[in-house]
Amino acid sequence: MVRAESNAKIDKIIKQLEKGFEAEKIAEDLMSLREDALKDEDPLLAKTFRLAAEYMKENDCFDHTVEKEENEEGEEYLLEPGADNENLTYLLQLIKKSDNKFNREEIKEMRTFLKLKLY
Repeated sequence: MVRAESNAKIDKIIKQLEKGFEAEKIAEDLMSLREDALKDEDPLLAKTFRLAAEYMKENDCFDHTVEKEENEEGEEYLLEPGADNENLTYLLQLIKKSDNKFNREEIKEMRTFLKLKLY
C-alpha cells in the first residue's frame, strides 16, 4: 500500500489477529482499507479487500483447504492450508508490500480464488 496510514491500519489488523479472529470486525476494517485502495487508484487491492470482507462475512472464517484451482487462462495453482488468522495475516503482509511484482501475482491469485468461491 502506498500510504503510511494504510500500512498502520494493516499492522493494527495483524495485531488483532494475534489475539483472535473476529470475522465481522475484521471485515469492517478491510472495507476501510478498501477505501484507501480506491483513493490510491489500485483496483486490484480494492477488489481483494472487498472480496475478502465478503468471504469472511459469508463464511465467518478465512480458512482454505488445499485445493487446485484453475484461473481464466487455464493455469492451476495450489492453495495452502492454514488457520484463519494465518491466512489473512499472510495476505495482509503481501498487500503491505504490493509494489513487489511477485506479491502482486500472489494477490491476484488470492483475488481469483475468492471470486471463484463467492460467485
